[in-house]
Amino acid sequence: MFRGSLVALVTPMQADGALDLKAFADFVEWQVAEGTQGLIPVGTTGESPTLTHDEHHVVVEACIAAARGRVPVIAGTGSNSTAEAVALTRHAKQAGADAALVVTPYYNKPTQEGLYRHFMAIADAVALPILIYNIPGRSVIDMTVETMAKLARHPNIVGVKDATANLTRPLHTRAACGPDFCQLSGEDHTALSYLAAGGHGCISVTANIAPRLCRQMHDAWAEGRIADAMAIQDRLVPVHDAMFCETSPGPVKFAASLLGHGTATCRLPMAPIADASAARVRDAMVGAGLLN
Repeated sequence: MFRGSLVALVTPMQADGALDLKAFADFVEWQVAEGTQGLIPVGTTGESPTLTHDEHHVVVEACIAAARGRVPVIAGTGSNSTAEAVALTRHAKQAGADAALVVTPYYNKPTQEGLYRHFMAIADAVALPILIYNIPGRSVIDMTVETMAKLARHPNIVGVKDATANLTRPLHTRAACGPDFCQLSGEDHTALSYLAAGGHGCISVTANIAPRLCRQMHDAWAEGRIADAMAIQDRLVPVHDAMFCETSPGPVKFAASLLGHGTATCRLPMAPIADASAARVRDAMVGAGLLN
């Protein structure tokens, strides 16, 4: 079971857009030292849409090497091509990932039956735990609880990253899929509320720049220190807001650069964030005590 504070890692890049693997390895090391409980490379925050397949492989391998088995690595392996998702998931398995995060197929807009067949094909092809990544805001489609319950019967499909921000969803998913089906929020603002609704943790964008605070919030909740957890939540809300003041990962890469973790560079079509957004990010970080 994956639980607690997990991070959807940014992919550090040099000013020309080339991968910065030294900065990435150092960033993973910092995340582990700060208490992050799981690493997710090459997801949306990691700019997977603009990485080549070779780069995708390299980043997954680099993350696994830097983690050194200290925390689980859940590799992003989704695609709107089922064959491509199978190939990426096979690579993750061969590289030594602990699980795969597979996004619902974007742009194609499959039916629920298409979603079911897509995930079953991947789960049948690769003996690796799979988390369904349900993010209607990016992929247009929303996997229903009924479809997820059918998929949960497959031994390789173990959970969901739920980025719907719908707090009735984990209640119904728990009822349909059982308490052992791993439910991770994919939306920072709902992390505590999601735990209260039966969730097990959060795959966070904000944890890129506030890993210790995010871990402390989850620990406080797990230990029953609800007031402490809520106090940390209140401290982080302006940071969450700032991380999504423009399309992610623009703001969080800028924020990470302020902490010395790579540059703010994103690949096109992601543009540099506006000056007003940069000021908002900086102010939120100072307000939360993340930056002097």
